[in-house]
Amino acid sequence: MAPRKIKIRQEEKTAAKDYLKKAEDNHKAMLSALKDENYNAVGTLALQCAISSADAISVYEKGIRSISEDHFDVCGLISSITLPDAKEKAVLLRRIIGKKNLIQYERRNMHKQEADEITKTTSRFYRWVSEHVE
Repeated sequence: MAPRKIKIRQEEKTAAKDYLKKAEDNHKAMLSALKDENYNAVGTLALQCAISSADAISVYEKGIRSISEDHFDVCGLISSITLPDAKEKAVLLRRIIGKKNLIQYERRNMHKQEADEITKTTSRFYRWVSEHVE
């Protein structure tokens, strides 16, 4: 069976900074929402931060980003980057995206412990990206 193709879009490498700025804005807002105990917003902002961070690093390193409807496809793109720890960081991204259904579609609200956890995971991923995108 042939591997499934990920839908991608070519981007100028200079666009990486634009995606990183979006990630930075969402990261700051996520930390503020956590401080304000607005846990549902923490989850939404964490997802946005992670996706924008993934776009930033993939554009910077490969000149492409995922445009697949399946957000998990971006994890494969990140794990294919030749930077140190890329595979490990793709696992973090997968963990964040794995919370998407709970955050955006389920009836139940996020709890403090979940918000703390996704904040830590997202911050690790965001910091790794920001260390590599110049």
